[in-house]
Amino acid sequence: MEEEGMEDISLKELAKKLDEFAKARDWQNYHTPRNLLLAMVGEVGEVSEIFQWRGEVEKGLANWEESEKEHLGEELSDVLLYLIRLADICGIDLPHAATKKLLKNAIKYPPNSNPFSS
Repeated sequence: MEEEGMEDISLKELAKKLDEFAKARDWQNYHTPRNLLLAMVGEVGEVSEIFQWRGEVEKGLANWEESEKEHLGEELSDVLLYLIRLADICGIDLPHAATKKLLKNAIKYPPNSNPFSS
């Protein structure tokens, strides 16, 4: 896979690439909803380990080494890729579902509302 132009790839394009990746390795039988969910949860745990014991961190991770940011990017990518694959295997149009959920949240939490205030 080439890196050039990849920053503008859609979720649907990523799902297609993930499907091709799995087929090329004969992994389809292992990509069940349960297995993909458990793999994703494991990756979320790896993201959590990166933040463990750091306390709150600044937006933009200004005090982090580039290697730490790169590692975080890799682990976040693993979570995203498993999520996209899980949605695809389950027949969920993730961009559509996410847009629909955002609209529901806009109604539930109108501007000037603060769900974090007591």
